[in-house]
Amino acid sequence: MKTSKIAITLLSLILVIGLTTRAETWDVDKAHSSVGFKVSHMVISRVNGKFDDFSATIVFDGRDLKNASVEASIQMASIDTDNEKRDEHLRSGDFFDVSVYPTMAFKSTKIDPGNGNTFKMTGDLTMRGVTKQITFDAEFNGIQQDPWGNTRAGFSATTVIDRQDFGVSYNSMLDNGGLMVGNDVTIIIEVEAVMNK
Repeated sequence: MKTSKIAITLLSLILVIGLTTRAETWDVDKAHSSVGFKVSHMVISRVNGKFDDFSATIVFDGRDLKNASVEASIQMASIDTDNEKRDEHLRSGDFFDVSVYPTMAFKSTKIDPGNGNTFKMTGDLTMRGVTKQITFDAEFNGIQQDPWGNTRAGFSATTVIDRQDFGVSYNSMLDNGGLMVGNDVTIIIEVEAVMNK
C-alpha cells in the first residue's frame, strides 16, 4: 500500500513537471514590438530605421531557452527611415529590390543559454535571395500576466551583419575615401510575445 502511494505521488510529480515544461506557441504583439536597424552615413553619423510590417512565432516552454525556436518574416516594403525619398531608394534594386524579394526571413537553428537570462540565438537569415547564418546576442526579459488573462514574454536581441554578404552592395565613395553608406548594419529587436490560448 505504501509503495503504491509513493508510485502515485511520483507519477503525479512527473505529470506536473511535464505540464509546466510543455513548449507553447507565442505570437509577437506588433503593437509592443519593434524591428529596427542603424547604419553609418558618410562615416560621421548613423541613420536609424525600422520595418513596420513583420510577424514571428516563438516556441518556448517559458523556462528552457535551449529548446526554444523562432521563425520570423519581415515585409521589406514596410521600411521606414522617416524620409520617404530615401525609403523609396532603399526599396529599389539598388538596395532591397522589394518587387523581386518582398520578404526577409529568419529561422533559428540553435540557442545557447548564457549567464542569467542572456543567450545567443543562431539561425538562417534570408534577404534578397541569399541565406547566411547569423547569431543574435539576446536576453529573455521575463514573463508577465496582463490584465486580460494573457501570458506575455519579453525578449531583446541585437546583431551586426555585413549587407554585402546579402547582395546589398550599392555605395559611393567620399572624397576622403570613406563610404557614403556603411557595410555593417546593426539590427535591434524588441519583442513582446503572447502565448496562444
